[in-house]
Amino acid sequence: MNHAVRISPTPATTPLKDSESTRHMALREVLKFPDKRLKEISTPVGEITDEIRQLAQDMLDVMYDEPGIGLAAPQIGESIRMVVVDTDWTEDDAERNPLVLINPEIVERSGKLSWTEGCLSVPDIEADVERSESVVLRATNLENDEVVIEASQLQAVCFQHEIDHLDGVLFIDRISRLKRNLYVQRRKKQLRRELEDA
Repeated sequence: MNHAVRISPTPATTPLKDSESTRHMALREVLKFPDKRLKEISTPVGEITDEIRQLAQDMLDVMYDEPGIGLAAPQIGESIRMVVVDTDWTEDDAERNPLVLINPEIVERSGKLSWTEGCLSVPDIEADVERSESVVLRATNLENDEVVIEASQLQAVCFQHEIDHLDGVLFIDRISRLKRNLYVQRRKKQLRRELEDA
C-alpha cells in the first residue's frame, strides 16, 4: 500500500506524553449521527494553547480506543479545525505514528478512486465513496510549524474524510440518495428502540 511521503522539514507532530492523569481520565464521547453538531462548519484554530494540546491528546486517546485511523475535533463536540490521523496503526500492531493536523487544507488533488468507508460518528454502515486518489495537504502542527504532506490511497482518503467533518460533511452525504435514505430510516428505528429499552 502506498502511504504518504512527508516533505515538510519538520515532523507533523510531536508524540504527546501518556501521563497518569491522561490514562485515568474518562474518554470523551464520540458524537453520533444524527447529532446536529456534526453538521456545523468548524472555525480555524488561532493560537496553539495548552488547551489545544490537551484536546489533541484527548482525540488520540479516543481514536485509538474506538479503534479508528482518524478523528476530527467536531466528532467529540469541539467545532474547531483540527484532526488526528494514524493510517499506519492497526489493532494488531501497537506501534503508533500519529499526526496532529491543525487548520488542514488540501491544496492539490489528482486521480480518482472508490474506497469503502466507515465512520465512528456514523455507526453500522460502510459504503463506497469516490475520492481523489492523491492529495497534497497543508497544515500546522502542535509546534506551530507548517507541514506539507503528499498522500495517496488510504491516507489520502482519510485526510479527505476528516476534513469533510470540519465542513459539516459526513461520508453518507457523498453516497447515493437511496442508500443514504435507507440508512437514515434504519438509524431512526434503532434510536427509537434504544429509547424504548432505556
